[in-house]
Amino acid sequence: MKKQLSVRAISVALTILSVASCGASNGDSGNVKGSSKVDMQGAADEADKLIYQTLSTVKPPIQWTHDTSDDGSCDGGSSGYGDVTRRAVVMTKVSEARRGALIGIIERYWKKNGHKITDVNSDKEFPEVYAKSGDDLLQMSLIVGGEGQFFLDVQTACVKKSDVTAPSTKANGPSYYGKAIPRPNANDAFWSSNAPIASSTETPKA
Repeated sequence: MKKQLSVRAISVALTILSVASCGASNGDSGNVKGSSKVDMQGAADEADKLIYQTLSTVKPPIQWTHDTSDDGSCDGGSSGYGDVTRRAVVMTKVSEARRGALIGIIERYWKKNGHKITDVNSDKEFPEVYAKSGDDLLQMSLIVGGEGQFFLDVQTACVKKSDVTAPSTKANGPSYYGKAIPRPNANDAFWSSNAPIASSTETPKA
């Protein structure tokens, strides 16, 4: 449990530092191209869509839930900009033998849709993948935590401040939004199997 929390804390810290660095380098509070036309709710909607499409591309389907969102000022509150972090947690039990296949599906989907992989940690027990959208509006992290549970976080760049509602996209499976999220509790004939993937024909494709 402590290891999982530590990994997620590091992930969030790195993402925040990355956005802050972006803002410092261009001198406009982390603005991305077109951000004057995008407010926090619009950016949050894009993050929700990315999470939904990313996890929906996985076949066989996996169960997942929204986790609690964060939103607030990203420029000290001085110029009306803010950012949003959306989170999703996979509730399907993914065996060690199948985790690489799931990571591969998501990586391929991101690349196919114009997103750039920015960093990969190939740790055997706690692998991580980081990426950003082609327009620099979104930064994503996919992290494997305790008991092989997958965490997908998407943070927006600094955009025009606005109110933000809860995610409107429908999770696949029971919703734990705003609640304590348990360890993976949904078995799947493919993803939960401990048998190694025998051939390329058995490997799911994005």
